[in-house]
Amino acid sequence: METILLYALGVLILLVGLMLSIGLHEVGHLVPAKKFGVKVGQYMIGFGPTLWSKRFGETEYGVKAIPLGGYISMAGMFPPAKPGGRARTASTGFFDTVMQEADAPARRGSTMISEAREASLDGLEDGHHRAFYKLATWKRIIIMLGGPAMNLLLAILFFGIVYSGFGVPQVSTTVGSVSACVLPITSERQECLDTDPAAPGAAAGLLPGDEIVEVDGVAVADWTEATEIIRAHPDQTISFVVLRDSAETELSVTPILTERYTFDDAGEVVLDASGDPVLEPVGFVGISPAYERVTEPVTAVIPAVWDRAVAVGEVIITLPGRLYELAVSTFSGTERDPNGPVGIVGVGRIAGEIASLDTIPVVDRAAGMIELLGGLNLALFLFNLIPLMPLDGGHVAGAIVESIRRGFAKLFGRPDPGPVDTAKLIPVTLTITTVLALMSVFLIFADIVNPVSIL
Repeated sequence: METILLYALGVLILLVGLMLSIGLHEVGHLVPAKKFGVKVGQYMIGFGPTLWSKRFGETEYGVKAIPLGGYISMAGMFPPAKPGGRARTASTGFFDTVMQEADAPARRGSTMISEAREASLDGLEDGHHRAFYKLATWKRIIIMLGGPAMNLLLAILFFGIVYSGFGVPQVSTTVGSVSACVLPITSERQECLDTDPAAPGAAAGLLPGDEIVEVDGVAVADWTEATEIIRAHPDQTISFVVLRDSAETELSVTPILTERYTFDDAGEVVLDASGDPVLEPVGFVGISPAYERVTEPVTAVIPAVWDRAVAVGEVIITLPGRLYELAVSTFSGTERDPNGPVGIVGVGRIAGEIASLDTIPVVDRAAGMIELLGGLNLALFLFNLIPLMPLDGGHVAGAIVESIRRGFAKLFGRPDPGPVDTAKLIPVTLTITTVLALMSVFLIFADIVNPVSIL
């Protein structure tokens, strides 16, 4: 029962963190929009039916039933078709676009565009001076980048808490576990049999918790140094000096000759001409290190976030191929790539497993939850920068194109071409929105039938 409650708590924490992240993302749009005088009709967290809302001033604030998105509704995001025409109120959320257009699937081409132009003006009857499209290019870019920027700041905050607060798990010089026997590198079983040779570390009396001070007379500062000495002395007795119960203890250990995989500089297993792994003879004791959390300086947070952003960016760039691989594994029943795309159900499952994992300390579980939220915000930041409507990056791209077009017109003495008519992109926008929605549904399906698990 306790495990179930902890699992549910992990999922709840993830949902609350997700809603907070979405809410602050929209605040990133809302604050500069109001600062620049844009008419904002709604600020909503979630999509679907409204659960609660209240109007403060000219803006309605509320929460909707499905907490997987959010939006603010800004007047005049679509410019009029011609001078004196009417501008359309639109929102910053792609799920909201689906809900607005779902009741009219038959609309196509010019009919869809004209109806979009005639949509609710939300208070622009007195003129277009408060319309989004009327703003200078740099103001529109600030408004649209405000949401992703908020997610980036949250990612930096969450990773900063983990790296500089909880610390990062690092290999220590302390023995974490001692193997009872020696199994071949190619063995698939984990249990020891009576016929298996005893591991040298256990036979010599090494215990979990021993802190290695010296190996073969050489002082060691990290686990790698100890490992290199052990591997270089198969079938040779060497001394171990360990710190046990605050006192130094010397033990004699004879590493057994065994084989291990050969790795290249990239960390990949080296294969021979036949495609089989290349093995190399090494000394083996049968001990593994304990991990300890080491706090990092604040200056290490930004580089760490950058490394994570590069990894997430690679997933986004290769998303079509990864979705295909996910489809193959999902429908064929093969194992799923743990580094592939994960939907909200999968993220919730991971959060629940982290919270209920009683084999690790509470501090590690807390750090894992915070790190998960940091990664989620980083994904939201990068995904929203994709230059496609209705994502934030699409609006930014439209503003940049408009600025370039007007710049060339001014340079060559031509009339101002006016704002880019983003309303013409509505059919494309709806198509992209539908694809994103279907992708989300597929990820949820895959998370259910072929889930990613950390256990």
